[in-house]
Amino acid sequence: MAPPILKLDDIFLSFGGAPLLAGAGLQIEPGDKICLVGRNGSGKSTLLKIAAGLVEAQSGEVFRHPSSTVRYLEQAPDFADFNTVQAYAEAGLGPGDDPYRVTYLLSHLGLSGDEDPKMLSGGESRRAALARVMAPEPDILLLDEPTNHLDLPTIEWLEGELQKTRSALVLISHDRRFLEKVSTATVWLDRGTSRRLDRGFAHFEAWRDQVLEAEELEQHKLGKSIEREEHWLRYGVTARRKRNMRRLGELQTMRSNYRGHKGPQGTVQATVSDAQESGKLVIEADKITKSFGERAIVTPFSIRVHRGDCIGLVGPNGAGKTTLLKMLTGQLSPDSGIVKLGTNLEIATLDQKREDLDPEDTLANYLTDGRGENLLVNGEQRHVTGYMKEFLFQPEQARTPIRNLSGGERARLMLARILSRPTNLLILDEPTNDLDIETLDLLQEIVAGFPGTVILVSHDRDFLDRTVTSTIAPAVPDAPDGRWIEYAGGYSDMLVQRKGALEERKRAEKATEKPKTQQATASGSSKVKLSFKQKFALENLPKEMAKAEAEIAKREQVMADPNLFTRDPAAFNRLAGEMEKLRASLTDMEEEWLELEMLREELEG
Repeated sequence: MAPPILKLDDIFLSFGGAPLLAGAGLQIEPGDKICLVGRNGSGKSTLLKIAAGLVEAQSGEVFRHPSSTVRYLEQAPDFADFNTVQAYAEAGLGPGDDPYRVTYLLSHLGLSGDEDPKMLSGGESRRAALARVMAPEPDILLLDEPTNHLDLPTIEWLEGELQKTRSALVLISHDRRFLEKVSTATVWLDRGTSRRLDRGFAHFEAWRDQVLEAEELEQHKLGKSIEREEHWLRYGVTARRKRNMRRLGELQTMRSNYRGHKGPQGTVQATVSDAQESGKLVIEADKITKSFGERAIVTPFSIRVHRGDCIGLVGPNGAGKTTLLKMLTGQLSPDSGIVKLGTNLEIATLDQKREDLDPEDTLANYLTDGRGENLLVNGEQRHVTGYMKEFLFQPEQARTPIRNLSGGERARLMLARILSRPTNLLILDEPTNDLDIETLDLLQEIVAGFPGTVILVSHDRDFLDRTVTSTIAPAVPDAPDGRWIEYAGGYSDMLVQRKGALEERKRAEKATEKPKTQQATASGSSKVKLSFKQKFALENLPKEMAKAEAEIAKREQVMADPNLFTRDPAAFNRLAGEMEKLRASLTDMEEEWLELEMLREELEG
């Protein structure tokens, strides 16, 4: 094992009250690709700043190899004294670094380099900062939420860059798919301390649950031990006093440990407030268009959105997602075509720019609209501090100005306000930004179980796959020309359908290039048919998928035993491995069946 190039050990840091970090550590070796995970407010960004030398710990050891170079992605870049983005990014280069790397990175991040740094949006500032820290190819690259404000093509490009980089990486991100593809190790920051798993993020959640179950079991055992010792203290033999005093001291220690145990932070508990049911047809758009000058944003596009649909909008930045969303919801009139909104609509919107937040407002005032100490949730009067607790805010934060909240806490606060209002149409514009994994899970459950209608814009592929019933995407992903297509299913389904359509189009183009006589000779018929192998697969794949689902269900039933891991960890790990292979096989079969079914429909249609 290579010696570490950066090591944090037994780090302690407190800002008053309970310590933020108490014994946390981080070890980085050459080639490491570590994802740093934990709840909002657990200290992830602070630990990363300590590693970068931007924050000093109150105690603990910090070792950095003298010859190693470190770059840290700033959340708020300082553009002072720089006239162009190119100059800002090149200032991060060291002696001997290649200036072309800056040009290469800026172009892939959607910047020319000639932009005035003072005129950049938040997303453009993040892209410029990414180019600056990645260009030198440092020994250690510390990235805090690198995918925020990036569109899907850029996120996928960034994945490839980070997978092949020689730099050691530490990443903080809310994007599950991004972490799964890039990371090879996971550090979990929880209640001030850190634990390391030498596997990527894909294995984190199962491991975390095992750790918490084992911890709960240990607490239960400790409680039983205290009960036994207290019984002995009351009724046991009192002859050997010195021994008794020793046991009494041990009992006091056990009691102290039991009382001082800090369990894991709770999860957000929330449901959407019920509103009157909307009409069955929520939105009907017929051949709507929109252009800005010579540029077409939406060419004739039609869609019907029904009650219960969950529609995802994806595409590169600048493709026109927000424009299309505003037209569908009646906020913007189309140049031509008609948009009809259904009856009894109660619309709630989560804006990615958080423009609804006044930094000087307090949490309680924001949630109640300044109407005292109570708010109405699902027809029931709730005290604001009690409602705040469901979203992991402490009662003493009620009078805290919003400006003091982290990005994740602001997102959680907006979510709390939206969910307290009666709604039957949710409009979510980048709802996953800054949310931790646990709150993302809750949001996913809310969206998936929402009885009304949801339209969401997101760059989070995993979230889209878990929630949406159909996906609207540009017809030409790399160079949007205003044409939009609705695909059934989530983001991965859209990719499969797009790939199948592209391959079929290529086959059709290739066929038309043949001389007609050659076509007739080769096929003997003008009608193309499925091969025998394709027909056989189309008929038998559903049976194979059902078998795989049954095998997965069997293993899930066995693994549902909470004592299995403690009793037989080898069996638990074996079953987990089998589940992973079965799920991968099931995904492959589903994709193959979908491609064949689409091909059959196209040939028959």
